[in-house]
Amino acid sequence: MATWSNFNLQNSASPLMEQIIFFHDHTLIILIIITILVSYLMLNLFFNNFINRFLLEEQMIELIWTILPTITLIFIALPSLRLLYLLDELNNPLITLKSIGHQWYWSYEYSDFINIEFDSYMLPMNNSTLNNFRLLDVNNRIILPMNNQIRIMVTASDVIHSWTIPSLGVKVDANPGRLNQTNFLINQIGIFFGQCSEICGTNHSFMPIVIESIPMKNFIKWINNYY
Repeated sequence: MATWSNFNLQNSASPLMEQIIFFHDHTLIILIIITILVSYLMLNLFFNNFINRFLLEEQMIELIWTILPTITLIFIALPSLRLLYLLDELNNPLITLKSIGHQWYWSYEYSDFINIEFDSYMLPMNNSTLNNFRLLDVNNRIILPMNNQIRIMVTASDVIHSWTIPSLGVKVDANPGRLNQTNFLINQIGIFFGQCSEICGTNHSFMPIVIESIPMKNFIKWINNYY
């Protein structure tokens, strides 16, 4: 997974993102094979001096170049449908997190607990330290336990936003008056960054998302201290 950083793709931090990367590699191999085959045939046609002036039609060739692309599409479609099913499947989430997009910050509510809600603003440059990430860190991070199924419900209060964490394979549109949901599981401890992926106004690039994944016992302590 470390080589993905060379292509500006973040390493996966969830099983679903791993499956997305595997599907990308699977499709890319098929496309490379098709490109090599078509390029070879075109070069062969360009530099071949032999012609067949009596060849007007060929049923077998027509049959082959119709069946082969169909088989290729099946090899791409079946893993794609499986992945779409896994992305939409939601089984017994441990925690439900509600995210509300505003111009230009995020609000969060832990629906399973009472009075745990906060706003998350990007840290201004004059308040940042050497420990902060420029234009990515926030004053209130989302605290979630690792190795647990998390359901997130996303909406907006003004315009369309998009709640996105690339390393988790999560991207949900936040539409005013509509509640969208998805799920994810974080399989490692760490801090994961995202941003609004919808052009929502002049400060669109200044509403980052930060998730801090911690062990369950630390999460319970955080809940108790919040109360």
